[in-house]
Amino acid sequence: MTSQNLTGDDLNDDDVIENEASESDAPAQDSVPPRKAKHIQHKREKRDVHGWIVLDKPIGMTSTHAVAVIKRMFKARRAGHAGTLDPLASGLLPLALGEATKTVPFVMDGRKRYRFTVRWGEERDTDDAEGRVIGTSDARPTVDTINACLPAFTGTIAQVPPKYSAIKIEGERAYDLARSGEEVVLEARPVDIHGLTLVDVPDADTAVFEAECGKGTYVRALARDMGRQMGCLGHVTVLRRAMVGPFGENDMISLEQLEALCHRVAAGEGSLADALLPVETALDDIPALAVNQADAARLKRGQAVLLRGRDAPIFRGTVYVTTSGELIALAEVDRGEIIPKRVFNLAGLKGSAGKRQGH
Repeated sequence: MTSQNLTGDDLNDDDVIENEASESDAPAQDSVPPRKAKHIQHKREKRDVHGWIVLDKPIGMTSTHAVAVIKRMFKARRAGHAGTLDPLASGLLPLALGEATKTVPFVMDGRKRYRFTVRWGEERDTDDAEGRVIGTSDARPTVDTINACLPAFTGTIAQVPPKYSAIKIEGERAYDLARSGEEVVLEARPVDIHGLTLVDVPDADTAVFEAECGKGTYVRALARDMGRQMGCLGHVTVLRRAMVGPFGENDMISLEQLEALCHRVAAGEGSLADALLPVETALDDIPALAVNQADAARLKRGQAVLLRGRDAPIFRGTVYVTTSGELIALAEVDRGEIIPKRVFNLAGLKGSAGKRQGH
């Protein structure tokens, strides 16, 4: 869960292959020096791919690395993620390909759900198991003590982020400053904890929790602060994310499953689109508005459309616009006028997987 390795193991977009130049056609003369080995950079084939992969990220992989792996696997031109998941954490990491990257903010603003294990008795500088021990306590909380503590960490609370975090201080990442030995001071900021539940107490030293929280919440800081309040100190040892915005556990797919799908596609069976959720899956909480082909063409050109009569929308705010079931644009509606803000071009491979229910 520490962010120390966030940029350590990215994949490059292009393979560099070293080839020795052939000497078979060169004149056999001493005056002709052998040609030196040279690096030939082969551009990888890239294509337009649009949709969401909801990856079940394994422990040890950075979010940046996950993006690079999926981008390469799908040969996608563009890719990004909707919310960093620390290397030591596992679980749900939404990855946006192609035009889905335009919908990332709607996912990042959504609620997140975590299950995490806290070990009492030690506070660490990273607030997780990778850090250096900076405080110890012989005290151990009872179940009643823990439950009595939870209301103080529910609702809108002030939280100081971990100093090993990606927050910027005068242009520098906090974890870079902390790693270099500089003193890192971060201000408390409001975060929303919608639910915090004690799930299990395997032994006196550990407790398992589930939390549902808003954007910007650090679970590591939550464990640290609970430990301080109860006088027993604590840090996170296990963290798994189960929900981000519209995506839940039933939507997740593992790297092994994706690799198996790639092998089937190479053998002429199935399609990579089977693993992609449509771009508009990220817009579950936004009203949809259908328009005709003529109005869709205007919106695609960035022009506003005024709807009158029965077709006029009766609300104001953000909508996503479709025609014949295809996503056209994100737009703002005001007094019947549809003003496009982001226009989509979904030419290429599109997500076709159905949204799985039950999360």
